[in-house]
Amino acid sequence: MSFKPQPASPRQPNRCQLFGPGSRPAIFGKMASSAADVINLDLEDSVAPADKAEARKNVIEAVNTIDWGQKTLSVRINGLDTEFWYRDVVDLLEQTHGRLDQIMIPKVGNAGDIYAVDALVSAVEMGKNSKKAINFEVIIESAAGLAHVEEIAAASPRMRAMSLGAADYAASMGMATTGIGGTQEAYYMLAPDGQKHWGDPWHAPMVAIVAACRTHGLLPVDGPFGDFSDDEGFRAQAMRAATLGMVGKWAIHPRQIALANEVFTPSKAQIAEAREILAAMEQAKRDGQGAAVYKGRLVDIASIRQAEGVVRQAALAGEG
Repeated sequence: MSFKPQPASPRQPNRCQLFGPGSRPAIFGKMASSAADVINLDLEDSVAPADKAEARKNVIEAVNTIDWGQKTLSVRINGLDTEFWYRDVVDLLEQTHGRLDQIMIPKVGNAGDIYAVDALVSAVEMGKNSKKAINFEVIIESAAGLAHVEEIAAASPRMRAMSLGAADYAASMGMATTGIGGTQEAYYMLAPDGQKHWGDPWHAPMVAIVAACRTHGLLPVDGPFGDFSDDEGFRAQAMRAATLGMVGKWAIHPRQIALANEVFTPSKAQIAEAREILAAMEQAKRDGQGAAVYKGRLVDIASIRQAEGVVRQAALAGEG
């Protein structure tokens, strides 16, 4: 282990982030009563330019008047290359009354982008004498974002989470696809018997995001899966993300909420096994041993860390 220990990620449930356009206030109440852990009210891609101002008013009213319960409440602002983002930040912070938890910054390319938003947020908070500091979550969705992913993760103490935005990332990289996440038909290898075996074109950015987040104590989150009619495709993508260390996934349709919660909540069998591993290691410690045998396989200190991670995730999901 490095002399500088890996910081813990925020202890907040983040299995599913449900997105809804700020231009559709009629759905906000349903979002609040959903089973999603995080609500993202969107002012960016899902809102037409002519509707930006009205969507901003809708979101501010919703933050102030809807009972969001214990959910993490976040608003995705517009990109820093637009004329909308500064007004998003100023109006949200000046006109809401403490319920907003985070703002999501899209298309982040470097630490300077975070600095710019941080400076504006800090000025508004000081001017308002705010008692609560707004947190940041960001989306990596460009070649520059991937190239600078670690400096972005370390850019501000406000940083809490980082997601992969597959569609804009694919466009920035010049990828030959119009799909949003999931398996891509042309991304395969041929086995000696001629059978096709599909790879995961999102693997590299996902691993980079997880590594940057774990290094700096953030929550790594998988982004959208565009075909909301394909439950098994969503589940497969989510399971790959969970296996790589991500803690949750976006839902762009209500039917995806249960799928995300299912994948990112440890099963009863996984929880039981983790607890048995911890018990086996406690017995080994009492016996003066540094490792134990559990169901025919060696478990050691690293196994404890893995098992403790499962137990923590279960507790956050209310399954502890």
